[in-house]
Amino acid sequence: QVMLRESGGGSVQSGDSLKLSCIAAGNMDCIADWAWYRQLPRKDRELVAQLRSGGEAFVSDSAKGRFKISKGDRKHIVVLQIDDLTPDDTAVYTCTTNPPPGDMTCLQRPSWGQGTQVTVSS
Repeated sequence: QVMLRESGGGSVQSGDSLKLSCIAAGNMDCIADWAWYRQLPRKDRELVAQLRSGGEAFVSDSAKGRFKISKGDRKHIVVLQIDDLTPDDTAVYTCTTNPPPGDMTCLQRPSWGQGTQVTVSS
C-alpha cells in the first residue's frame, strides 16, 4: 500500500553535503512514522534517523550533529540532510515507514525503499 523511493545519493567529496529524499506513493494514511537506515560495507544495517508520528525527530548517536531528518515540501516526502560527509558515511541509505499500529486498513508491516548509494571519497 505504500511504495518508497529514495533519491539524492551519489559520489561526493569529504566535507560535502547531501540531501536524500524519500518519496512515498500510495496511501499516506498508512504512514505513521519514517526512518532512514544505512548499511556500511560489510556491516549490519543501522538506524540513522527517525521522524516519529508526533513529529518528533530522533537521530542516532553516531549521526548527531551532522544528520537531520525533516518533512519535505510535500507530505509524501521526508528528507535526510547530511553535512560534512566523511568516507565513513559511505553506505547504502534506505528509507522505511511503519503503519499506524492496529490499523487493519493498512498492511501491518514496514515498507522499504530500494536504497540509494552514497560514496564519499577523501
